[in-house]
Amino acid sequence: MSETILVIEDEEDVSDLIRYHLKKAKLRVIVAADGVEGLALATEERPDAIILDIMLPRLNGFEVAKKLKANERTATIPLLILSAKGEADSRIKGLELGADDYLPKPFSPRELLLRIQSLLKRARPTVVSESTSSGPFVLDRTSLKVTLDGERIELTSTEFKLLSLLIGKGGAIQSREELLHEVWGYRSTVDTRTVDTHMRRLREKLGTHASYLETVRGEGYRFMAPTSLN
Repeated sequence: MSETILVIEDEEDVSDLIRYHLKKAKLRVIVAADGVEGLALATEERPDAIILDIMLPRLNGFEVAKKLKANERTATIPLLILSAKGEADSRIKGLELGADDYLPKPFSPRELLLRIQSLLKRARPTVVSESTSSGPFVLDRTSLKVTLDGERIELTSTEFKLLSLLIGKGGAIQSREELLHEVWGYRSTVDTRTVDTHMRRLREKLGTHASYLETVRGEGYRFMAPTSLN
């Protein structure tokens, strides 16, 4: 069965363009023209990914993102935000609310497709290296579950891959550019603040265990092995 993408976009020409290119890629597409309708469809359909515009009638994209991430039925659905070009603050706010990626308007349909395919790929379970552990962390890659001291924490597929990658590197420093390539699949530097925003959100979810993720000034990030924290 084709994977389903929900497009929440009020501009008909934009939603038609997105629908056309996603359908060419053999994806099922459903469309909502405002935020309220989009929330209802997301809860009912539970799509494999969501493309969300910021400027929407009835309920804007920020409120939609907030409600999606607060609902356990939709919290882990990969989310890509569309925002007007040059609105850096809006894009960062979208990422802070839980979006996995953003794309400024106007955009290349091919780039949009590649980003959606990347989100879908990250969200698919894998059957290799099923689980790993380090200190209080236990990661199950088949279900994208993380437990800390036996208690499960909810991560998006992007947050899971980011944490998994850092743990798997055994304490080696990963630059922001390397993380953009490995986690997001970007071949060129886009905006390294994407990495910083996701790291900040990941640390918030880790709570008292956030100290395992170290910022190396001018270099990037690394996972501190439990023995090095003593």
